[in-house]
Amino acid sequence: MVEQQKRILVVDDEENARIALSKILSREGYEVASAGNGYEALNYLRGKEVELIITDINMPEMNGLTFLRELSRSHPDSNVIMVTAYGEVESYIEAMNLGAFEYINKPVKIDELKKIIRKIFN
Repeated sequence: MVEQQKRILVVDDEENARIALSKILSREGYEVASAGNGYEALNYLRGKEVELIITDINMPEMNGLTFLRELSRSHPDSNVIMVTAYGEVESYIEAMNLGAFEYINKPVKIDELKKIIRKIFN
């Protein structure tokens, strides 16, 4: 039996970061979708299931922590990796309390990200 391809949603307002991460994850064999902000991501999740969400914290309209708060209500079992260029203790604590699996700093170290993803999927 062939294992179903895992679907990952990348949420980041920086288009170049979103595209680069999506390409890397696609090459690793994942099905990747992307959204430019938390509203787009929540809208996408109304019709699709994903096994992992990788989201930036600092985004306009709906930041990553607000998105995570909404996500914990509508999809409480979601696996979420928070990514930030501004690693602050307060946002780390809040993200982890809201159920984030991991919190990593930008620029994302691809090997570190792959290791975290393997941990989530195994």
